[in-house]
Amino acid sequence: MKKWTSIILELNKVRITVAVTLTTIAGYILAKGTVDMGMILPVLGIFVLACGSAALNHIQDRDKDAIMERTSKRPIPSGDLSTNAALLIGLTEIILGSALLYYGSGFLAMQLGLLALIWYNGIYTPLKRKTAFAVIPGSIIGAIPPLVGWVAAGGSLADPKAMVLGLFFFMWQVPHFWLLMLKYGEEYEKAGFPSITSKISKQQVKNSTFLWTVATAISALMVAMSGLISLLVFKILILVASVWLISVFSKLLVKQKVEFNPFYYFMRINYFVLIMIVVLSIEPLIN
Repeated sequence: MKKWTSIILELNKVRITVAVTLTTIAGYILAKGTVDMGMILPVLGIFVLACGSAALNHIQDRDKDAIMERTSKRPIPSGDLSTNAALLIGLTEIILGSALLYYGSGFLAMQLGLLALIWYNGIYTPLKRKTAFAVIPGSIIGAIPPLVGWVAAGGSLADPKAMVLGLFFFMWQVPHFWLLMLKYGEEYEKAGFPSITSKISKQQVKNSTFLWTVATAISALMVAMSGLISLLVFKILILVASVWLISVFSKLLVKQKVEFNPFYYFMRINYFVLIMIVVLSIEPLIN
């Protein structure tokens, strides 16, 4: 039996929820231009709400998780946690996270947080059992947390800068997910999920991943030129990182002599997004 803390951390998909929280912080700092006490409740709220959403996802996918080797040791299929216990934890986190967002940022921020939950658990999770292309509408989820931070800091959703910010965090998730499919596609098919690798050839998936990565880089350049970033040095950094990303992923277009390793590209796009989050969080504090 795993330690209770390990079970909770895995149930809440903490690595993912922390990343979600970082994008919320970036959105807040971009709109506010500073770090203050007003950031604590909305950031904590989105983290707790995301944890609740992750717990519900464990419940929804428990039958499929039990089949796939990569997920068979998750708390519910492994027997470390009952479905009822996971539901209680998840609902408690959702209520607490929503309350923190409401009292810390107001009704709109709470609405956005709940929209992300509904989109993830109510739309994307059922949809991925129906179509291999569920990740495209599903990626809207990633655009919402930075907008929660933006709104919590007093920013307007009607501001074009907010739309550019959300676009970037939408774009990068598609190539990110399809790289996972190139690595674990067979497992997904075994579990009964429609996988992109069963619909088109692996080379076509690679080509599509490259195109979405180019779109991700372009959206990053849009962030740099939208007014969200003012200092020239950071604009140049984003340009260099974007060119680097496209250069790395261009190798997907040619057949490689060595065995293809999706994880190599998976980590590179993660590094790129991390650079963007750091720039978006630091630049307003320096400028």
